[in-house]
Amino acid sequence: MNIKENEVYTFKLSSGEEVIGKVVGFDSDYVYMVEPLSVSPGPQGMGLMQTIFTSEEGAKVTLNIKNVTMITDTADAIKQKYIQTTTGIAVPSKKIVMG
Repeated sequence: MNIKENEVYTFKLSSGEEVIGKVVGFDSDYVYMVEPLSVSPGPQGMGLMQTIFTSEEGAKVTLNIKNVTMITDTADAIKQKYIQTTTGIAVPSKKIVMG
């Protein structure tokens, strides 16, 4: 998979946890990201929660690629929720303007 910087990806870890984050860099051993969120089941379905509670806000997080079993592009609906959760900005759904 061709990972691009400043894009949001979903990582499935060997622990079974799914982590979504904005990739800010990578090399052969590590992926560097900001604002990682974990996918968590809740009463209303799947939700996003903070992955690391004690780091500084906006801190760069290092993920060892050896702990990753799968990497994929994040689905658009989840990516929009991720952006809303991390920035507070609600991404409008794509609509065609007719006029």
